[in-house]
Amino acid sequence: MPDNGKIPLEESLQVTISDDKMQAFLVFRRVEGELKLTSRELEEYLMSQGVKYGLQKDTLYLISQKPQDFYFTQNIVAVGTPTQPGKDGFVNLLYGESKEEERRPTEREDGSVDYKEVIQLANVKAGQLIAERVPALPGVAGKFVTGEDIPPRDGKEAHFKIGKNVVVNPEKIGMYAAIDGLVTKTDKEKINVFPVYEVNGDVDYNIGNIDFVGTVVIRGNILTGFRVKASGDIRVTGGIEGAEVESEGSIEISGGVIGSNKGYVRAGRNVRCSFIQDGNVIAGEDIIVSQSIMHSNVRAGRTVKCIGAKGLIVGGIIQAGDRVTARMIGNSMSTATVIEVGVRPELRQELNELRVTMRQLADNADKSEKALVMLDQMASIGQLAPDKLALRIKLSATKRQTLEELKSAKERVLEIEKTLEDATTARVDAVHTLWGGTKIVIGRYTRFVKDGSQRVSFRFSEGDIVMVPFN
Repeated sequence: MPDNGKIPLEESLQVTISDDKMQAFLVFRRVEGELKLTSRELEEYLMSQGVKYGLQKDTLYLISQKPQDFYFTQNIVAVGTPTQPGKDGFVNLLYGESKEEERRPTEREDGSVDYKEVIQLANVKAGQLIAERVPALPGVAGKFVTGEDIPPRDGKEAHFKIGKNVVVNPEKIGMYAAIDGLVTKTDKEKINVFPVYEVNGDVDYNIGNIDFVGTVVIRGNILTGFRVKASGDIRVTGGIEGAEVESEGSIEISGGVIGSNKGYVRAGRNVRCSFIQDGNVIAGEDIIVSQSIMHSNVRAGRTVKCIGAKGLIVGGIIQAGDRVTARMIGNSMSTATVIEVGVRPELRQELNELRVTMRQLADNADKSEKALVMLDQMASIGQLAPDKLALRIKLSATKRQTLEELKSAKERVLEIEKTLEDATTARVDAVHTLWGGTKIVIGRYTRFVKDGSQRVSFRFSEGDIVMVPFN
């Protein structure tokens, strides 16, 4: 800069860059005497101080025109561009459960449910596209004011969880039905197509017990003493008495469960019904009841919801991994009612089993790798007989399959560990009233409720169960 009597800029100005390198500030060190500077000189000075990107040219122009207006403030003269995170991929199910949830059964004024929709099954034909994998989107890089790029977080790819009777195209973007049947999700989000077995009437002595490798539709009731087992979903347009009903998918009951303390209803995923009375109901994920749960043992891996017009839970023991929500809990006669949340023993069990499986898979992958190395050495000196060549191809396929299974097991372990850590989300909600006589358990902590309250939520906070207003 030519010496024309002007004070050098470094004596008058100071530039600082924020810790996150996303902003640069300009402050005036000295304010006596007249300061003349152009916006071009300011830009060059900032560049010399390491500020190379995101210059606020309008601000610099205003400073050059009237420096005295900016003397006693910290002036932002450069701003970086933050990264834009990518979007995670997902699997879009074209038929089956996710579509059925959009057309939920309607609730009548008396709180009962019209389940006519139950018998409209999402049947598909062999070769039909049933799910699409939507790829993840990459993030957009950002830039610090110092000019360096900030690498973005790319979206995570989703993968098909492949169940029975489905095939995936070589590009791994489409899943197709291998048989005619019903699209069904089972535990761990696996997508299957199961054949359908229909009973037009009650499961009684005319029908006998059912054990079917698919989805079972009962257009009637399941009577006391009978057993219905399915590897797919079970749909019942009537009710279930004291029977043993077990599904690897979900169980949907138009009526309710009147168990008379006999039998059980167990689903790998969800159970939906109008009411449960003197029953034993277990679900891997959610139990959704529209009217009431009375004097029953109910256990859900995630949530129990009972929030219809009646929405009453009274008596018995209700357990959920995450949350119990009801309109009313207990009654005016203080009937003993136990609600437990944040209890996931089955997840801990699964975690232990997965760790054992992972050790075995890692061991198998290691053995395959050693055998392949030896076969590769033999091949390199031309000593590979045809039977050994076939073995080499088989071992390569086995190793690839083992590594895929190991990756899948690792992902599930991370998923479970995250769920177990997050006990802070566990809660019990009474949308209308919670009566005295209720015992609330969250994780390892217990609270007895003596007096009734309205619109309350119980959560775990700082080593204690606290009651807060429900919202």
